[in-house]
Amino acid sequence: MHPRLPQRLLHRIPVRIRHYWKLLAVCAAFLVACAVVFSTVRVAPLVTSASDNNGDQVTQDVAGSTDLFDATRAHKVTLTFKDADYQRLLDEFWDEGEKEFLEADITIDGTRLDSVGIRLKGNSTLSGLTRNGQSRPGGFGGGRGGQLPQRNGNGGFPGGGQGALPGGDQQGGFRPGGGFGMSSLKAEEPETLPWLIRFDEFADGRRYQGHREIAVRVAGMGGGSTVLNEAVSLNVLAAADQTAQRYAYTSFTVNDRPTTARLIVEHPDEDFADTLGGSGVLYKSLATGSFTDQGDDPTDYADDFKQITKKGSQDLQPVIDLIQWVNGAGDADFDKHLAEHVDVPSFANYVAVQNLLLNSDDMAGPGRNYYLWYNLKTKRFSVVGWDYNLSFSGSATTGPHDTTSMGGGRFPGGGNAGANGGALPQDFQPPAGMQLPGGGRGFGGMGGNKLKERFLASTAFKATYDDAYRKLYKKIYAGADALNILDGITKVLGTVEGNNADKTRSDADQLRNLIVQRTEHLAGDAVITDG
Repeated sequence: MHPRLPQRLLHRIPVRIRHYWKLLAVCAAFLVACAVVFSTVRVAPLVTSASDNNGDQVTQDVAGSTDLFDATRAHKVTLTFKDADYQRLLDEFWDEGEKEFLEADITIDGTRLDSVGIRLKGNSTLSGLTRNGQSRPGGFGGGRGGQLPQRNGNGGFPGGGQGALPGGDQQGGFRPGGGFGMSSLKAEEPETLPWLIRFDEFADGRRYQGHREIAVRVAGMGGGSTVLNEAVSLNVLAAADQTAQRYAYTSFTVNDRPTTARLIVEHPDEDFADTLGGSGVLYKSLATGSFTDQGDDPTDYADDFKQITKKGSQDLQPVIDLIQWVNGAGDADFDKHLAEHVDVPSFANYVAVQNLLLNSDDMAGPGRNYYLWYNLKTKRFSVVGWDYNLSFSGSATTGPHDTTSMGGGRFPGGGNAGANGGALPQDFQPPAGMQLPGGGRGFGGMGGNKLKERFLASTAFKATYDDAYRKLYKKIYAGADALNILDGITKVLGTVEGNNADKTRSDADQLRNLIVQRTEHLAGDAVITDG
C-alpha cells in the first residue's frame, strides 16, 4: 500500500506511478547516489588514435555551372524555406541563444541543391538584431522587450562618433556604416542577415565545388552597406601571398523578399584546412576566449578554442601547451624558444598585415577573429586571419608599431588609449542595456592577446617584424595595388543585381581616400625608408 496520503491527493497521481512507486523510488535513490559519488570526478575527453585523418567522407561534390568564388563576375544565389521553420529558428535564438540550422533549398548560379542547412552566424554581429522592433536578451536592448539605444545625430551611439566607441577621432577611418557591433539588423529582413550555409547538414557527404560551408557576410559593421573593406582586404592578402579566404559578390534573394547584393566568403572549415599545406590541425578561436592559462583540464578551454579538423584523432593539447608556455615563460625564455612553438616569419607577416590593413578586430580584438593551424610535422603554430569586416577602420596615420586592435593602444577611429593601455575610459558608460562581448575580460571584455603583445614588445623580433612590414607595404600599397584592387571590385559590384549604386560609390570613395592617405603616410615612416 502506498504511504498514507490524503485520498484527494492520492487520486491525482497517475495509476501507473501508484502501482510502481517502490521501483521508481529505488531508481531515484540510485541516481542521487551516483550524483553524490561521481560529482567530483573530472571527465576529460580522450583521443584513442594518433592518426591525422579527418574521417569525413565526401559522397557527392556538386560541380555547379560557374566557379562560386570567381570574384571577377557577379553571382546569383536564391534561398527558399518555410516561414514556420524560420520562426522556430528565431525562437530558439531568442530564448536560448542557440543558432540552430533550418532546412532550405538553394540555387547558386542556376544550380539547385535541396535541403541545405542555414543558420545565423556571428556573435557581436547579432547583438543588434531585433524582432518586431525589440532586441533579444543579451543584445543591446538588455533584455526581453528592450529597445535598441538610439543613434545620435552623427549616426553613432551616445558618446561616440559614427557608431564607434568613445575615444576615436575618424582621421580617415573607413566607417561609413557604423562601428563594432553596431549594425542594425531586423529578423523581418532575412536577406540582410549574416548566414552560414552548410551543404551537408541534411545530406551527409555533400559538397558544393569542394566546399562544405560558405558564409554570407553582413553589412554595416565597419565597411558600410557594401563590405568593400573586407573584399579589398581578402584580395590584397591573396595578392601578397598571405593566407586568405576566397570571396565573391552575389545577388541574394530569400523567398519573396527584395534582392540585395551580398558578399559571400569561403568558410574556414575542413576543406579550407586542406589548402593550408601539409598535415595539421585547425582550431578556431572563440569570441569568449581569453588566451590565459586555465590549468590542464581540456574542458576548461571549451570557451576559448574549437577544434575544426581531425576530431577523434587529435585533440586540444597542443593549444593548451602553447597558451601555458606563452603565459608562463620569462622574457629571455620567450625570445629564445618562441620559434620552437610558433612559425615566427609567418607570425610576423600576420601581425604586420593586420596593422597595414588597420584591422581593429584581429586576434587581439574583441571578436578574437583568428584560427590556429598546428603543423603536425614541424610541431609549430601559424595564425590564420579571418573576418575582415573591421579592416580599414582606424586612422590612416597609425604607425607600424602602433596598436590597431580595440584591445590595444588605439581605439577604432584612431584615438589613443593612453594610460589605460587598451582599457575603456573609466568614465565610459555603454548605451543603456549594452552588453560588452567577452564577459568583461580584457579591454572591458574587448580584446588583448598575450602572444601578439609579447611578440611586439620583444626587441628580439623587431627586425623580423619590420622586415615583414616593409615587404608587405610594398606589395599592398607602394605599387597602388590596393587602389587598383578597389577599382576592380567596385566595377564588379556595380553589375550585381540588388546593388545600391549610390552607396557603392560613397563607400568606394571613402575607402579610396583612406588608402591614399595610408600609402602616403607610411611612405615616410622610418620602417619603410630605412630598409
